[in-house]
Amino acid sequence: MSLWSLFQAASQVGGEILGDGSVVPSSLSLDTRTLQPGTCFVALRAERDGHDFAAQAVEKGAAALLVDHPLPADCPQLVVPDTLVALQTWGQARLAAVRPKQVCGITGSVGKTSTKELLAAALGAWKTPGNRNNTLGLPEALATLPEGLASAVLELGMSTPGEIRQLTGIAPLDAGLITLVGTAHIENFPKGQQGIAEAKGELVAGLNRGGLWVHLASDPWCRWIAAQPWAQHAEALAVGEGEAFGWEGVESLGAAGGAFRLRTPDGSIPIRLQLPGEHQIRNAALATTLAIRLGHDAEKVAEGLGRVTPEPGRGRLHALAGGGCLLDETYNASSDSILACARALLQLPGGEAVAVLGSMRELGPDAPKIHQETGRALRDLGITGLWAYGDHAGDYAGGFGAGARAFPDFESLRDAAAGLSAIPSGARILVKGSRFWRAERAVDWLLAH
Repeated sequence: MSLWSLFQAASQVGGEILGDGSVVPSSLSLDTRTLQPGTCFVALRAERDGHDFAAQAVEKGAAALLVDHPLPADCPQLVVPDTLVALQTWGQARLAAVRPKQVCGITGSVGKTSTKELLAAALGAWKTPGNRNNTLGLPEALATLPEGLASAVLELGMSTPGEIRQLTGIAPLDAGLITLVGTAHIENFPKGQQGIAEAKGELVAGLNRGGLWVHLASDPWCRWIAAQPWAQHAEALAVGEGEAFGWEGVESLGAAGGAFRLRTPDGSIPIRLQLPGEHQIRNAALATTLAIRLGHDAEKVAEGLGRVTPEPGRGRLHALAGGGCLLDETYNASSDSILACARALLQLPGGEAVAVLGSMRELGPDAPKIHQETGRALRDLGITGLWAYGDHAGDYAGGFGAGARAFPDFESLRDAAAGLSAIPSGARILVKGSRFWRAERAVDWLLAH
């Protein structure tokens, strides 16, 4: 079974075909900015109506259109009542038709994407590309899932209750992994961290009966999930101190990454990573444990993990001309992830350890307090300078104390005399922030200057 033609897709999602139904799209695309020739453009109705961009999609080489009404375009069209429903049904049906032997899902408040990369490497698996982890991106990726796969690793994200339940409806799971139940998106959960745990626990609830999931032994909310009645159909496996599976002999290799031994009931397995930071050791321990419990050869698992390299915005390390280094963790930010990355920075060789942080988002009425606590914790860890910007920069700085500088926006951070240009030569620099604040701009500036 190759990729589906429009005729085959229509047999799954319904609708009417206009034009050549034998065309076979190479992938699906929701965004004309990244659309590649040969794809099927999906016109979604959101803040902006995707149908308004269909002509642009055709100009860029779209092979077909998925629309909710016929358009005057010289391109085959699949016309359906609701393009979002059709997108999700297409992804769901494709997975069911070519389902790999093992389908694994990963969620968590921090480290989802890095752990997805690690687990996919450990299993030799297909993985959801980039950050396609929501109710749009996951079915978009699954719609052209290759056939004949032994395993697949899917990243499941959420910002509100019920999202992961919807994702596991699209993609039922055989096994799962929860990296950590933290406080990201807490403003959307009236029950606070328990609400987040319930939402992350939707992954466990969505496991096929007899499925397996792994978590950190030190995470009390994951233990809470494991004790819930709706989680009893699956096996929970804790990883860490006092458990049959855990990590030991941790060694920081500085810019080169880290090493550890995974403790198992059958002995220990040496693992070497190219990802810096002890938080990546934890992620790798979870991924390795799940891979081994799913029956994969330990030596091949270790080899796969060793090949994973940091992606932009997710732990990529840059050497700086002045002798220092820059740890690019700009993809997103929560208090847990900021502190984990700060610990990783402090393990690297170099001069003064400083942080450049955009504000965090979706923290609700506790946002000032969480920013203050994060600033204070950075100081306690040993970070000596803080350059903060955004709506809660003052709260970061207030918690950090002397050595902190606060700026209302990136432009001020960039242009002020006390801004980025004041970071001392030879410093070790962590750059991180919410997606909203586009902290990658600070990375670009620092690398250029």
